[in-house]
Amino acid sequence: MQRFTNSIRGSLKVRNWYGALMAALTLPDICGKLETPDEYSKARSIRWLKQWIEPMYTRHIGADNRKHIFLSAEDCYALRCSFLHEGVSKIEEQKARKALENFHFITPLPGMHIHCNQSGNSLQLQVDVFCNQIADAVDEWAQSVHCNDVIMDRMKGLIVIHNSSSGISF
Repeated sequence: MQRFTNSIRGSLKVRNWYGALMAALTLPDICGKLETPDEYSKARSIRWLKQWIEPMYTRHIGADNRKHIFLSAEDCYALRCSFLHEGVSKIEEQKARKALENFHFITPLPGMHIHCNQSGNSLQLQVDVFCNQIADAVDEWAQSVHCNDVIMDRMKGLIVIHNSSSGISF
């Protein structure tokens, strides 16, 4: 899994925001497939996101300290579908969505952290922070399953881009 999370971080270093975001939104489904290959994409992605991403976007806010989920697993999956299949950040027509309607991604500003700001049904995310959080969660998940031989065997089947300078063979 590290080759995929390294790809996200490498894309961020060269400011390839779209490449990093595409990879980040794909990985929860891949992790879910490795865990439960017979489950459909939506169910396995939402299950994985609920455990590994949603807690990072859950806060207690206001005077009454009520629980607020800024980014639910369902809305994150809806974003994945909208962006990867349609190239858009609006999720209002996605069946999986729970609360949000749109995402507004911004690039980082030196010395500033502008992330997880909600206005109505729109959520503003700093693209590098979001992508790094997904990459970190995937790394943490991979560490948590490293003793699971079944999942590790499935991981061996993930795509590898081979170095052609060491010879081309099949």
